[in-house]
Amino acid sequence: MKDTEKTPALSVIDKIVNKLNHLDKIDKLLLQVINLLKYIFIITMILYLFICIMSLSHKIISLTISQGALDFQSIKTILIDGLFTLIVIAIVKTLFIKNGYDYAITFLEIGFVVVIRKLILLETIPEEAMMTLTLGFTSAVFFALIVYVHIVKKKALEQIA
Repeated sequence: MKDTEKTPALSVIDKIVNKLNHLDKIDKLLLQVINLLKYIFIITMILYLFICIMSLSHKIISLTISQGALDFQSIKTILIDGLFTLIVIAIVKTLFIKNGYDYAITFLEIGFVVVIRKLILLETIPEEAMMTLTLGFTSAVFFALIVYVHIVKKKALEQIA
């Protein structure tokens, strides 16, 4: 009696396992579609990076031609655009990273640049003092983490060699 009760349960499990095995073909197809979309996104981001670099170059050249010696506001604008371009470069770089460790440290570096860019954009008024202090502390922690991770990685590579 117990054997007959187990047999229908096993046959149901076998049917489910068989159906799941057929899903492998769908998984492979979906993985190919995802990879295709990934490469389309990479190409789009590379084109966007090219546009950012051309825009930054144009801004530098046009401001220098029109002003000669650049004033503080123009330099700040160029610096902000340069940091944004640096962020886009780092994001495009991460699209080619296969190692999870390097991927994580690259995003930590991107976060550091984003925080620094935000610090540059903040006005130096008393109402923003707490925000400036917080972002300054955050950027210091990011910087310390980046340096620490690079030191740990260097020591690990020396031990391997």
